[in-house]
Amino acid sequence: MKPIIPSPSALSFKGLVYLLFVFSLIFGISCSSSGSDVAEITAPSNLSVSVTINGATDTNPTGDGSGDVVIVARADNAIRYVFRFNNDPGQQNTSGLFNYTVPQEGTHTYNLEVFAYSESGESISRSTSFEVFRDEIIVAEEGFNNLVFADEFDYDGSPNPAKWHHQTIPIIGDSWANGEQQHYTTRIENSYVSNGTLKIKAIKEDYTESTTGSTKSYTSARLNSKFAFQYGRVEVKAKLPAEAGTWPAIWTLGANIDEVGNFFGSQYGSVGWPACGEIDIMEQRGDDKNTSIGYFHWGNTSNGQYQNAGGDIPVSNASTEYHIYALEWDSSTMKILLDDAVVFQLSNTSDKPFDNPHYLLLNIAMGGNLGGNIPGTFTESIMEIDYVRVYQ
Repeated sequence: MKPIIPSPSALSFKGLVYLLFVFSLIFGISCSSSGSDVAEITAPSNLSVSVTINGATDTNPTGDGSGDVVIVARADNAIRYVFRFNNDPGQQNTSGLFNYTVPQEGTHTYNLEVFAYSESGESISRSTSFEVFRDEIIVAEEGFNNLVFADEFDYDGSPNPAKWHHQTIPIIGDSWANGEQQHYTTRIENSYVSNGTLKIKAIKEDYTESTTGSTKSYTSARLNSKFAFQYGRVEVKAKLPAEAGTWPAIWTLGANIDEVGNFFGSQYGSVGWPACGEIDIMEQRGDDKNTSIGYFHWGNTSNGQYQNAGGDIPVSNASTEYHIYALEWDSSTMKILLDDAVVFQLSNTSDKPFDNPHYLLLNIAMGGNLGGNIPGTFTESIMEIDYVRVYQ
């Protein structure tokens, strides 16, 4: 027996609507039965927001007067972030790293709301506030506003291999220069990131370097940035090792080190130092942990002679409090700074090779020219770095 289907003319308006509803329901069920055609919608989650004020210290928490703030936002399943300050229209990016300069002079509190968006358009938000000081004089003179390289160390494990290279092979036979007593390694025991900071750790232990077969009584790490820059402001916020015999350093070398002439001949193999130029933003002697040294080393471009110039500055609580070690470098002047106090300033004239890109190095050496005598009681020591930033 065939079913009886009334003609359209025999249906009431309600009946027609009912039939259309049934057909649409059946069609919807058949379409949704294929799981492969339905995209899974994943909302963002676990949004975290950190705010770092440029030049902030324990005694000066509102910053150095530049008014610069770095915001780092991270969320699972997020593809873009929007940053709104005091209910402004907002600015967005995909990295979650945002460099902001506050608009008002003086000390003011700013409200920040950060939104994280997923691919499906869903969002979550988090709000916070911060207080910043912006000084009229510093702002007028400040010329480095564009953040071109940074590591905030907001992850755990080994240093980010996209940003850092471990240098481990000695440059003079089986040793490093300056009488240093350590081998550098790639091991996580000597360099690792945890709780928001990078740790470079020197350890007393017998260690045999695989390339040369030589054994040293200490290990440490030497990290070279994979980013080279010509001119700008470098900032490294760090706590230094407290133990005698340690020689911590934050410094740069010319990226053309393998291309320029070798001043020392076979003594240093093929290393083109000092023709490439070296800038020591921070060094410490092994027996003086209350002084920070800033120095320049170079080969004179006119006559090839080795030259150097620099100075030092007192620093208190260097191993228990963070300080900002900085370099400001342009085509005419180079300044090494500690918490924005000038350690040493040098004119960048044509007889100096500081007109080429440099890369950044972070390390702890043991003993040697500046490390001096290593106490027999030494076991280990750490340099802790909160962030590294390069502005242009």
